[in-house]
Formats: sequence, structure tokens, C-alpha cells
Amino acid sequence: MALTTVALTPRIGTEIRTDIESLLSGKDAAEIRELLQQRGVLVLRGLRLDRDQQLAFSRTLGRVQPQGEGGIFKISIDPAESPGAEYLKGSFFWHIDGACDDVPNFAATLNARTLSRTGGSTYFANTYAAYEELSDADKSACEQLRVVHSFEFSQRFVNPEPGSVELSYWQMRTPKVHPLVWKHQSGRRSLVLGAPADHVESMDVAQGRALLTRLREWSTQPQFVYRHDWQPGDLLIWDNTGTMHRVDAYPVEEGRLMHRTTIEAEEALA
Repeated sequence: MALTTVALTPRIGTEIRTDIESLLSGKDAAEIRELLQQRGVLVLRGLRLDRDQQLAFSRTLGRVQPQGEGGIFKISIDPAESPGAEYLKGSFFWHIDGACDDVPNFAATLNARTLSRTGGSTYFANTYAAYEELSDADKSACEQLRVVHSFEFSQRFVNPEPGSVELSYWQMRTPKVHPLVWKHQSGRRSLVLGAPADHVESMDVAQGRALLTRLREWSTQPQFVYRHDWQPGDLLIWDNTGTMHRVDAYPVEEGRLMHRTTIEAEEALA
């Protein structure tokens, strides 16, 4: 089956229409990767891939990180399903995956296994487009800035008053410093923002946080955002190096469960 595409918004989001056999064959992998980096997030409706199929497809896009069970990581805030899941509530706030790692991962796939009845919509913001539409003055001001990303800082959105044990766990993750503007090998540039972005090096803390807040607000304006309202069996792929994402809060008792694969980083921040 030939791959066809439908743009979902002008700046971000494309629906791909194809069949499972074509996806798993890898024959369209190069086109899908190119679309991913141009459109930020790709949607495949109602595929209902099983875990082996999701892994096989993910491997056509790049090297899959060995997370979870054989590369499948369960996304659930239910501790019975995902032990230590409290930290996953950080996904309710804008972020990129791996901001507190040396290099954030390239991309990820998310496969709808069980949906909540309320909440659970996922939002993606195109940080390539957000950078490209900044004023020249803002681009110049941001060009050389470096931002400290802290797991502890992001988790305080979830729990402002941690106990000593929880705080110790957060602080095991050493803060990382990344450029505010990611200069990609392709020549394009994107903003590196989100909940873990604590402060800007060499700036007054309050002024730096005000700048990061203003840029987050800019980048998450409606024209840069795609909202995905899930249907059973949907598969999403997103370029983690050129988007931020977040999910609407949902009740733990409704059993929402997603299977994620993570595609390893392919270029360092520069």
C-alpha cells in the first residue's frame, strides 16, 4: 500500500495512512524520518500494533533504547502497572524527553493500549517553528545562552513539598547544561525548553526564569501546537529534538496505559 499523508495543522502534525505490512517492511522509513523532522509529530490511526510490531517498526527508524521490557516502556501513573510512577506526572507539563541526560533522544513512538475516559489528550509544540518565527532581536539574545536542566526542578511541579527520601532520589540525577538554541546538523535551529529548565547560566536567576517562561509561552501558542485526542490503537511518533509535549491530567483509576519505544540520540546539542 502506498503511503499517503494529510497535514493536520499548518505548522505541525501529519497523519500517515498506510498498512502494517508496509510499515514493518521499512520501505517507507526514510520518507517517514524526513516527514518526522519536518512536521514534528506523525499520527497513524487505529493500527493496534502489538508489542513486537511496535518494536519492529521502531527499529526501521533507528536504534531502540533498551528501556522497560525489551524496549517497550509502560507509560502509566498507576503504581500497580508502573512502579515508581509518581514521577510520570511530570508529563502533565511541557517538556522534552531526556532533557536531564547528556543528549536527549531523537524520537519516540507511543502506542495506545488502554485509554482513560477523561483527560489524556497529548499536545505537541513545534520548537523549530517557534524559533524560526522569533524576532531577530530575540534570536540574537538567545543565541549563546545556556540553560541548566534539573530533574528536581521539574518534579517540584508534581510535588512542591517532597520528603527527604524523595528529594534524595531526585537529586541523584545531576543537572545538565544545554544550549537554549539547538543548532542542528541539518542547519535548522530549535529551542530547548520545558519543565526541567531551571535557570539560565550567567543571568540573574529571576531574569533567566522570566525569559524561559516567555519563550515557553511563545512556543506553545496555538499556531505551533497539535493536540491529539486518542482513539484505540493509535500510534504517534514525534521528533523529540524539535518538539515539546505534554498530556492532560487523567485519573489514575481509569487505567490509561501507553507503550513507548525510544529512538536513541543521533546528534549532540550544539
